[in-house]
Amino acid sequence: MDWYEIVFEVIDMRSFSNLWYWIGLAVVWSTTSHWVLGVPYDMVLRARRNGGEAETDLEDMVRINTNRILHIGLVSGLWLLAFGCAGLTALGTLGFWYGVEFAQALFLLAFPLSIIAVLSLRTAHRLHASGAAGEGLQRQLSRHRVTTQVIGMLSVFVTAMWGMYQNLAIGPLGS
Repeated sequence: MDWYEIVFEVIDMRSFSNLWYWIGLAVVWSTTSHWVLGVPYDMVLRARRNGGEAETDLEDMVRINTNRILHIGLVSGLWLLAFGCAGLTALGTLGFWYGVEFAQALFLLAFPLSIIAVLSLRTAHRLHASGAAGEGLQRQLSRHRVTTQVIGMLSVFVTAMWGMYQNLAIGPLGS
């Protein structure tokens, strides 16, 4: 038995049976739901609770990040859309047509994140157009966070179901 066989026998390298994939999935979704338009959600809670300087800081941070998101969308939005669609199509084709489990795992992680990216761009447009401040701004950021969490929960559920199916269909040794 050579070294590679020992490593691959001890450490399961398939995506859905690998603990590191599930830890990464949890970290990605907890981070995504904590950072709303690039603003940590605890700033929203602090602004709601304390007002004053905390609310001003929140409004400034949202204004900076909203302008940044809108600028990126304006300058390179079509290129990002093209490369994103091409990447998702490649992952989806490799994963679900050709059966590459790693591509399936990446697709099930990247596709919902692309929905969150579009949602963030839409929320940034709304905030910029409305000039929301104070309680209205906090409400829109909270709504965006809840939507992100719902998408994350659905994504984790679908990924878990697909991963369990893959693990049961392929079996413990990959045969």
